[in-house]
Amino acid sequence: MEANRFYSPLRIGFLTVAFTYFLFTFHAMFTLSWIGEWEYLRGSFGFVIFVEDIAASIGLVFRFAASLTALAATLLYFVKKGLQSQSVRKMLQVIMVGEGIYWLGLLPSGILPLILFRGLGANSSLSALTSILSMDIPCLVESTAIPVALFILASKVRQAKPMRGAIKWGLIAGTVYIFVFWLVNTGIWVLAIQQKGIEYITTYPEILLSFALTTVGLLALAIFAALFSRKSIGAETLDTLNLRTAGTVIVFLGLYFLWNYLTWIFFGRPELWSVWYEWLLGHNLDLWLLSIPLVGLPLLFDRKASSLHTSQSASLE
Repeated sequence: MEANRFYSPLRIGFLTVAFTYFLFTFHAMFTLSWIGEWEYLRGSFGFVIFVEDIAASIGLVFRFAASLTALAATLLYFVKKGLQSQSVRKMLQVIMVGEGIYWLGLLPSGILPLILFRGLGANSSLSALTSILSMDIPCLVESTAIPVALFILASKVRQAKPMRGAIKWGLIAGTVYIFVFWLVNTGIWVLAIQQKGIEYITTYPEILLSFALTTVGLLALAIFAALFSRKSIGAETLDTLNLRTAGTVIVFLGLYFLWNYLTWIFFGRPELWSVWYEWLLGHNLDLWLLSIPLVGLPLLFDRKASSLHTSQSASLE
């Protein structure tokens, strides 16, 4: 693979990922069946669902703008065979801020249940504790940690020089994302086991593998990404990073989502349905990440992966 090839696998990968990001967000944005669902609920629960849905929908508008900007940026990059560094920085800022506000929109889903629904009787204490650990805390973490990392990253990208701050917070943001995915998806597995019993994962090999990939695999990947980030956090330019290692992290993260999606496609049947697949296939707006191996693979297998980013590094500088 040559760095000066315009239609390189890496550039095609970026375009494909941006298009997938846009399509998933577009579908979620204009699926309006949730409107009015709170009208059938009584008391505080209906109010909480109303606030959560409205806040999340406002956040989704900003993710839609971010996905549209990402798609426009990659298309312009192909059509114009490159973009001015100032335009690149502005587009990256729009994407990061839009994505950050999307996650911030989930904050009520982490706070309101903790405030309104934890004064439960003794008979519900175990259920309440399970809900706190598996849903409320993960939601609170994802709606605060990711926006903070992305907003700081956006402020660093704004600066033309030096790149060190942008690289540092890019690595931190990526690591935070993986940790959040582990926390959220592990919480959903806790609910699935509570509802279906431990035999749900011990009876079906494909379910057991998905459970292990979530609880152990994603955590291991998050730790590996954290160690890589710590080692690389002083990098001054993109071409000084070990992009093969970055490609490895990207590929494995994407394969995690791809495996879980294909598991239902190939092995799905009524007895396997659970809150896990209800979440994964119906409510998981990050499933677009199954396409990111198309970006990671060119980095992983290119003998001079760093040279692929020399031009991008120069344009940002």
